[in-house]
Amino acid sequence: MAEEEIGKNVASLVKVPKPRRRRIKPWSVAEAGRFLADCAARDDHLFAAWMLVLCLGLRRGEVLGLTWKSVDFDAGEIYVDHQIQRAGRQILHRETKTEESDGFLPLPALCLKALRMRRAQQIGDRKAAGELWQDTHGLVFTTKYGTPIEPGNLTRMFALRARRAGVRLIPLRNTRHTCSSLLVALKVHPKIAQRILRHSQIAMTMEVYAEASEEEVRAALGKLSDAMGGAG
Repeated sequence: MAEEEIGKNVASLVKVPKPRRRRIKPWSVAEAGRFLADCAARDDHLFAAWMLVLCLGLRRGEVLGLTWKSVDFDAGEIYVDHQIQRAGRQILHRETKTEESDGFLPLPALCLKALRMRRAQQIGDRKAAGELWQDTHGLVFTTKYGTPIEPGNLTRMFALRARRAGVRLIPLRNTRHTCSSLLVALKVHPKIAQRILRHSQIAMTMEVYAEASEEEVRAALGKLSDAMGGAG
């Protein structure tokens, strides 16, 4: 039709049924708590990454692109402005796609503790690697030699750890739906949760808090706290 060789596209007359998308149920607070508690108990080097994914709703590339310069331990905030992406044969550390994606996010107390644990782990990795250490971006999450983590590997490692913890398998991208429930479990103030969840109205956040089971919340938080050494 573009070349004006035919007057009608007969393929446009074909009616194809729309495929039904299979909805995957996100983790409950209990499932997420069990997953995180298992990772904490095993001193998982990616434990802080799972905390940020589940508690702040960060995307895979945003977690892997996080640098120590973007973590403010004193203010209890992180600045999300970079991501790790694979482009052909290269792994690139680049800015997030839009300015709307950037922003300071408050860190719940357990997230702060997890990041401090990660910093201690990385110092140990750097000493063990010696001259083989290659980190050039100051990334929070790296391989044992300081290089960026392949995004696909993070997805695979998430699945392996879920199996190890004995919880239901869900795609890594679906963890964002669990974020709001975990904020309730961590007893984060609704106004702070509103910022993290990026709700335009506090009423939306309060609906999440109203639906949470207090018993489930206490059980999940207790197990996670114990696994992290009794964090408050």
